[in-house]
Parts: sequence; structure tokens; C-alpha cells
Amino acid sequence: MPMKHWTVQDAATLYGIKEWGNGYFSINGKGHLEVTPTRDENLCADVYEIVQALRKKGIRTPLTLRFPQIIADRVTEVNEAFRKAIFEFGYEGHYQGVYPVKTNQTKEVVEEITRAGSKYHYGLEAGSKPELIIALSMDLHPEAMILCNGYKDEAFIRMALLARKAGRKCLITVEKMTELPLILKVAKELKVEPLIGLRAKLNAQGSGKWETSAGDHAKFGLTTREILDAVEVLGKKDLLGSIQELHFHIGSQITDIRRVKAAMKEATRIYAKLQKMGVPIKYLNVGGGLGVDYDGSKTTFSSSMNYTVDQYAADVVYTCKEICGQEQVPMPDLLSESGRAIVAYHQMVVVDIIGLIDTTHTKYKVELTGKEPQILKELAYTRDNMSVKNFSEMFNDAITQKDEMLTLFNLGYLSLEDRSKGETLFWEVCRKLNKLLGSKSLKYIPEEFRDLNKSLADKLIANFSIFQSMPDHWAIEQLFPVMPIHRLKEQPTLSTTLCDITCDSDGKMEKFIDLKDVRDEIPLHEPKANEPYYVAFFLTGAYQDILGMRHNLFGAPNEAHVVVNEDDEFKIQHIVAADTVEDMLRTVHYDAETLVGAPPKGRKVVKNADAAAALKAVMQEQLKLHTYLET
Repeated sequence: MPMKHWTVQDAATLYGIKEWGNGYFSINGKGHLEVTPTRDENLCADVYEIVQALRKKGIRTPLTLRFPQIIADRVTEVNEAFRKAIFEFGYEGHYQGVYPVKTNQTKEVVEEITRAGSKYHYGLEAGSKPELIIALSMDLHPEAMILCNGYKDEAFIRMALLARKAGRKCLITVEKMTELPLILKVAKELKVEPLIGLRAKLNAQGSGKWETSAGDHAKFGLTTREILDAVEVLGKKDLLGSIQELHFHIGSQITDIRRVKAAMKEATRIYAKLQKMGVPIKYLNVGGGLGVDYDGSKTTFSSSMNYTVDQYAADVVYTCKEICGQEQVPMPDLLSESGRAIVAYHQMVVVDIIGLIDTTHTKYKVELTGKEPQILKELAYTRDNMSVKNFSEMFNDAITQKDEMLTLFNLGYLSLEDRSKGETLFWEVCRKLNKLLGSKSLKYIPEEFRDLNKSLADKLIANFSIFQSMPDHWAIEQLFPVMPIHRLKEQPTLSTTLCDITCDSDGKMEKFIDLKDVRDEIPLHEPKANEPYYVAFFLTGAYQDILGMRHNLFGAPNEAHVVVNEDDEFKIQHIVAADTVEDMLRTVHYDAETLVGAPPKGRKVVKNADAAAALKAVMQEQLKLHTYLET
């Protein structure tokens, strides 16, 4: 039975918004999702009203919403956390952040990070030639670092060294020893002294899905022997002063702060030993890995983290100071390459629910006439007589009866109508059992029945592609917060999973966040006739844009950049139109006009000229529309 007095507080608890929202998201008195992009309660906007305003402009869902003020707030939080730790512990070095462009290369995102980070001398990290061109084109502070990571060819190195010669603080990280001779060769040709970083392959590892990024079998980095070889090579060329940075990276989304401490101890020891060898390293780069608490549980689960940004900064600073004090070497300036923590929160994807798949026959009830086959009477008896005292035995009977019913059908002894009644009776048994399991008089639920909710969950069809908008959920089971953006004053009545509109059985969400465990279903509202029902996926700002794929040729959805002004007024700052059908055809090498204009192959005669002309007109119209369903 629905609760008598459902409130927005109940909704906040159900969806865990206070835990994962990090002060950016809440529910207002209207029962709508609210965004507070600076975490100032006097500056907030109604997300449902933003979506409605966009609809009036013809911008339909699926829809990516970006809030650039959240990016600025994240930049400030990370930098101020390190400033605070440096002051608190009396650390003698400085801190500079560097944003890894690979996390989200979108122009407006990188520009906002550059703008917000200017006062902190915030820099950029590039892992490819296109990313380096992006970094070099940004209006960075003169003291901001540009770091060149990843594998590099001569053209990549030449660009970086020319930037160095032109006055940019462009540093090349040596990922493998074969890069060093190439760097020195090009530097000699250009008559410029390079800024070089050495990436150490640490024994310490991160935690979570990316923990194998470090350790002996890591893809990137130099072993201890290779670091010594690099020092020897540069020493012989009188270029020890070129080694400006020691760099390490133990993986993205580090869930356990103890792994950060262990890596810092090892890396700082390496730094100290190199200092004692006469290598004048200025920077210690702690890499990326600062996590995001996607599920709000504050644990070491792969979609969470057991620390805050302040605790992360404090542990990095304190550990480095402690080791440097023991080794009696100068404290380095600290660099970090946090990407996920900077951009994840600023983006959400809003979709509309367009249908419901009723696999458990919830809209049907079987009343027997007495003329049905015996097996249906037995299923009906099980349904009607199941109780708290006998549910285990009765449910096992129902499973046996269903199997017998299907066998009889396959042998030709039951009609299609009888099979339909039998299936409906079985699901009625399941639903009754589920109610019994929720009874307060039942103190223990046997293990075999704990997945019953998943079997009974409805399937709502959402107008989007999970492969395009949330590829990490499909590929690595990354969890993202999910909830409606309106109707939050109503108690949800459906227990459901979500399906996208691709022709792929993997195009679905059947795992959802929970503070204690991973849920197999999520409570949502039953869509009302002729009324849109909007659900949002949150914290999608890191990696999802660029990893999004073109499965079924569904393209990027509409996109809107929104800022919130005083008096809770929002301004739609920028709109990026969705990929059209023509755009997507072009990505797989088709010329859209040729496709539509050419006569059908294999048919010499058009049987109905009017139908052919109408078809051509519809195809031409569709070329200009976006790829998702028009609802």
C-alpha cells in the first residue's frame, strides 16, 4: 500500500541525493530536482523548469545539461584544499593543478577550467597531438604547466619543444626509454633545453576498477633501473637540470585513501634519493585518481571513495613533508592531474520514458470458470492458498506446475489461451509471494527468494542510447545515480529497470546505486498518459562524452549549457544541437543526398510512383532530424 504522507524528504532518502549530490543537487518544495551549482543555497534553479524552457525552444530529450559553475566550484575546491593543507602543515613547496584533457575534451569544458583556474596557475595535460593543440590554444596563465604524457612520436615532441622555445611551460614526461633519445635529438635541432619528467612505475597500486594501472605490469612508466639509466644519459650530456618532474599514476577513481598514502611514501622516497644524487627535481606529480562518490556510501566500493578532497590533499602534503624531512631534502612543488573530480558533477543526461514492458502480466488477473485443464486449477490453488506459513513449499509447487504447463503446451495438449492463463497465474503467485516476503511478521527471508524483486521488476523504455550517453555503465558496470526530475512529492509505485532504444540486449540498466548494496531495480513512477516523465542520469561529465559510441547510429543528444543567476533565475548560455541522421550517416562514409536521391538498387521498375515519391520526401525530412525517437 502507498504511504499516506509521502514527502520530498522521503524521496531524498530513497534516491540518496544528499549523499551523492555533494551539495549540488536537492529536491525543492514542488517535488522537482534542483541544482545549486556553487553550493550557495541562494543560487539554485529548478531542473524540470529548465527542461520545459528548452522544450519551448524546440530542444527535446534526450538532453545533456551542463552547468559550468559546477566546474568552477570543483576547480576552486581542489586548489583550496591543497592551499589549506600546505598552510596547516607548514609545507615549504607550492601546489599547481593540471587538468587532463582526456577526461572531457569539450571546448566549453576546457575553456571554463582554464578561466576558473587562472588565479591558481592551473594547467593542462595532453596525451595526444590533438589534445596538445587544444592545450596550446588555451589562454593559460604564464605560470601554468602543460604536461605531455602518453606515448609520443617526433611530431608530438617537436610541437612540445617549440612551445617550450616560445616561452610556454611545456614539460615532456618520459613514459619509455626510447622516447628520451628522440627528445634530445629534436631539442638539439631546435636549440632548446627541454623540460623533462620521469614517470616512475611504482610497486604501490591504486584500488577499484583501475588498480592495475600501476605495479610491475603497468602500461606506462619507467622501472627503477630505467630511471637510473635516464639520469645517467642526461648527466653525461650535462642536462640533469632538464629533469624537472617525477611523475606517478596509480589509477583512476582511487577508492581507498590508504593506497594514496602508500604511493606517496614510495614516490617521495624515489624523489628524495634522486635529489641526493644531484638531480634537481622541482615537481612531484601525484597523477590523477582523486575519486568521485557516485553512490554516496563513502566506502571503498568501486563506485565510491572513503575520503574527502580535503583528506586527500592533507595526506598528499603531510606524507611528502614527512618523507622529505626524514631524508633531509627540499620539499618539491606538488602537481596533480585530477580530472574525474573536476568534471564529473557538472553534467547530467535527461531522458523521457516512452513506454513500459509488462513482462509479468501485471494488468491481467485470471478468474477460472471451472472448465480449464487440471494444471491451471492447481496453479490457481497455489495462488489462492499461499501464506506466510507455507510460501516456500507453495512457490516450489508453482515452479513445478509452470514447467508441467509448458510441457503440456509443447505436446499439444493446451491451447494458446490456456498457456496465457497459466503464465499469468504463475506471475500472480510471484507477486503474492513478494508481498508476503515484505510482511513485518516474516523475520527471515531465505536466500533463494532474495532476487525475486529483480524478476518482478517492470521495464521502462527510455528514449536514449546507453552506449552513447553512459558507455561506462555498459562496458565496466560503472554505477551512476538515477532519479526522476519531477513528481517527487508522489510515492513511486513501480519497481523497474531501464531499457534504451537500441536494438541490443545489452542496452539496459539493471544495476543502481544504494548506500548498502547494489540494487537490481529502482523505484519510479508510472508514466501518465499524454504527460512526459523525465528521468536523469547524474555525474556523467567524466569520460562519457568522448567514449560514447555510435551503436545503431544514435548520435550525441541535444546539449545545453546553463548558468544560474541571482533570484534563482537560470540562463541558457549555449545550445549544441544533436547529431542529425545525416551527420551519423556521414560518419560511416555515406553521402546522405546520394542515398536518398538514388533509385533503389535491384529494382528496375517502381510499382507505385506516388508511394516512391512520398518515401523519398520522408527520407529527406528525416535526414535533418536528430536520431532519437520523436515523442
